[in-house]
Amino acid sequence: MSHPPDFVVQFWGVRGSIPAPSSETVRYGGNTSCVEMRVAGKRLIFDGGTGLRVLGEHLMKHLPIEAYMFFTHSHWDHIQGFPFFKPAFIRGNCFHIYGAIAPNGATMKQRLHDQMLHPNFPVPMQVMQSDLKFYDLFPGDVMNIDDITIETGPLNHPNTAMGYRVTWQGRTVVYATDTEHFPDRMDENLLHLARDANILIYDACYTDEEYHDPKSPKVGWGHSTWQEAVKLAKAARVRKAVIFHHDPNHTDDFLDEVEAQVQAVFPNSILAREGMILPVV
Repeated sequence: MSHPPDFVVQFWGVRGSIPAPSSETVRYGGNTSCVEMRVAGKRLIFDGGTGLRVLGEHLMKHLPIEAYMFFTHSHWDHIQGFPFFKPAFIRGNCFHIYGAIAPNGATMKQRLHDQMLHPNFPVPMQVMQSDLKFYDLFPGDVMNIDDITIETGPLNHPNTAMGYRVTWQGRTVVYATDTEHFPDRMDENLLHLARDANILIYDACYTDEEYHDPKSPKVGWGHSTWQEAVKLAKAARVRKAVIFHHDPNHTDDFLDEVEAQVQAVFPNSILAREGMILPVV
């Protein structure tokens, strides 16, 4: 009898910026950022974009739920699924929620609370009946959940963002979305976070051509390119690179072409697809 893998990554939302449902985004998916890691019987959730709603529907078959939620930051595409996360409304479930304090001093609890206030949303966070436990993290913090180690690091993004490195029994997955590469050097924080990782999930919203487009450059927008993902993966000795946070305007056919280009220069790489499950080996 085969046993389920003890460390897997599942992608519930892989888009950036805004949901992009369309007949041209079916294969890669249109939901925004949400990644689940199932590690040694624990459930870790990274970001709460619209993919979190889909994960929530799945979790309804597995009640009661205890999970650990980690937010990179609170731009809309990373929190907009939280008000629609059905298990959070059910008594008996427990969610440990982690995030950094924003530059204006707002905690993650405040920001998730505020997006559900009138006049922007009909139901306040207080209606959620599950046990919501909030914790502040600071970039550079290291924490443990039993024998799972979670390291954090700062990412280069407007209003800041935080990357996460999850290690268990010598295997590591790094979640580093919403980060912009530097023009003249490697990001030392990212190099350290991604060192020798089995899997690196990296924000490659643009191609180099789009990033430097003279008519509409994306410099300073807080995102990176697949070419920079490959550079980082090679420099950090990453085994598998996962291209993530797809631009809402990138169709399935466009992303197919990107994947072929990425794999030509870094064969052990893949583009994130909604529903994709990767065992960490």
